[in-house]
Amino acid sequence: MVLVMMVSVAVSKTPFLALAEEIRLFLEAWRAIDRAYVDKNFNGQSWFRYRENALRNEPMNTREETYKAIRKMLATLDDPFTRFLEPEKFKSLRLGTQGSLTGVGLSIGYPTGGDGSTAGLVVISTAPVGPANKAGILSGDVILKIDDANTETMGIYDAADRLQGPEGSAVELTIQSGPEIKHLSLVRERVSLNPVQSRLCEITGLGREDSKVGYIKLTSFNQNASGAVREAIETLRRNNVNAFVLDLRDNRLEKGVIVYICDSQGVRDIYDTDGSNAIAAREPLAVLVNKGTASASEILAGALKDNKRAVLFGEPTYGKGKIQSVFELSDGSGLAVTVARYETPAHTDIDKVGVVPDHPLPVSFPKDDQVHSKSVLYRMTKKNIFKQCIL
Repeated sequence: MVLVMMVSVAVSKTPFLALAEEIRLFLEAWRAIDRAYVDKNFNGQSWFRYRENALRNEPMNTREETYKAIRKMLATLDDPFTRFLEPEKFKSLRLGTQGSLTGVGLSIGYPTGGDGSTAGLVVISTAPVGPANKAGILSGDVILKIDDANTETMGIYDAADRLQGPEGSAVELTIQSGPEIKHLSLVRERVSLNPVQSRLCEITGLGREDSKVGYIKLTSFNQNASGAVREAIETLRRNNVNAFVLDLRDNRLEKGVIVYICDSQGVRDIYDTDGSNAIAAREPLAVLVNKGTASASEILAGALKDNKRAVLFGEPTYGKGKIQSVFELSDGSGLAVTVARYETPAHTDIDKVGVVPDHPLPVSFPKDDQVHSKSVLYRMTKKNIFKQCIL
């Protein structure tokens, strides 16, 4: 009789421990949001009441059920950038900062117009030598389908998973470019994320002062970007350039505030610089921006503008002004959580608005820096663009 009871206890203990582990994982996710999420109103709900209701009503007997409960919880925040990552996805999250990706070379985002006229996912930018760029996909194009999957309600991270894949494999895209619908088959490649392209442009006939312009295109912010920009500037300065063009389209400064970080408490962390490591701090600087200028590049553009270090040309930037932090859970999964928002040095909140440039660019201004760059810079100089830049 005693032996039977001992076996009975041993058998029933296992599901109890498993259930406790699932609940613990759910509570880890709940606490991460409770402590770090930027909106302490939690999209107009009681976060504590949600926890109690979920523990009472949501099945969490298996890991998949627990993951489903966590996703359902995050969905109530109505924040597409706060998301759950399964262990494999969490492990690969940092791939984008390591220098290369296997995919089609697209940066995508949600429509920001707010009028509901655009359904699908918007192309923010394309990698300069990636399959998407070579296929003619442009910033502002809308992805309607990835293979047979409609993107109307698809999240950007689900879309990113579908766009990436084994090198040499194909993905079918349905793209709306203006009024035109395109059906494209792209072959995935290992896309190098070389963040910087630069060149020296010598412009004749304008006098010695404006004869040499250093052109730098910053295509992405990864772990190589800062060093690559510094190297490009130093190389161009050795060639005695008189002015710089920094092209942030489809993507360190002098003493001053770079960005304010506003968290859920309203506390502002101020990221600034004392100028001790500044390079190219005095040459006239023109910055090119467009609707594909997003996130970190918007902050750079806003900082240069507000500190009166540069004059911005182009169109309003994309408008991603929120900051996510990543939290690892005990089973190797994780959360990306919106923890704060950006403000420029002039306390402008860029979220869903973007940075507004000082001047537009001509309609004929090329998107590709390889096309007619000398004639373009000639036109910019003739219009006294560099004369307007603050020394």
